[in-house]
Amino acid sequence: AAAFERRVLRRAAEHHYLRVRLELPDAGARPNAAQFKQLVVTALKELHGEVGAALPVDVLTYEEKTLSAILRVISSGLVKLWSALTLLGFYQNRRCAFRVLQTSPFLLALSGNSRELIL
Repeated sequence: AAAFERRVLRRAAEHHYLRVRLELPDAGARPNAAQFKQLVVTALKELHGEVGAALPVDVLTYEEKTLSAILRVISSGLVKLWSALTLLGFYQNRRCAFRVLQTSPFLLALSGNSRELIL
């Protein structure tokens, strides 16, 4: 008879990764990588103050053409980052919105999206 074996992750992942996209309604100025990072820090500061702005967030990749990026944050700061990005509404006095497309404790999991798979 087959025995059931339960495997539990003993240690939580140190980092979480988010694939995000910035949506702007018009074709005005588009942020470069440094401005994108500053926008993320600004979002954290507006919602969570100086403590939120001190949260270590890294922009691993950024595509200026699509305004999409992969962000890395320590796992304990995932909810703070996600909420700050979700509630940000303006970039240079223009309406904007961040969309969190994927999130995972494993960077490799963001390399593909089964919803966009073409057979």
